[in-house]
This record gives sequence, C-alpha cells and structure tokens, in this order.
Amino acid sequence: NASLEKKIQEIFDEHHGNYGYRRIQLALKAQGIKVNQKKVRRVMGKLGLKGSKFIRKSRRYNSYKGPIGRVAKNRIHRRFYTSIP
Repeated sequence: NASLEKKIQEIFDEHHGNYGYRRIQLALKAQGIKVNQKKVRRVMGKLGLKGSKFIRKSRRYNSYKGPIGRVAKNRIHRRFYTSIP
C-alpha cells in the first residue's frame, strides 16, 4: 500500500492535479501495475487527492458565438430618439 500511495501521489503531482481516479488507474496500468479503480479511489480519498479542475459543473455553459450574419445599411437614416415625449 505504501508503494502504491507513493506512485499515485507522484502521478497526481506530475499532472498538476488534473487527473482523477480513472486516469490515474490507467496511468498505473500503463506502468504495469494492475490495481482496481475502487482501490485507487480509496487511496486517493485517504491522501486527500481530488482532481478538481475538470469536474462536470466547474465551467458555466455559454453558447454565445458572437455577431452572426450581416447588419443592413441605414438607408432611411432613421433616428430612434425624440426631444419631446
């Protein structure tokens, strides 16, 4: 467990806290360490590691795409203000 905790801490620090338990488990698998995701979650909880940058609700939805289309020329030169009510 101590060696696994050390490896998980190294991977987490190497990626600046961007990795959650799924990606850490895949990184361990790439290094040849076969470990269950539940175990990785348990160890990360014990160490207080949490990938907080890419949680689902961290970014607010915004569909604004800027000005779309083309603005017509002001050919009648209407002024939409008045000096009296």
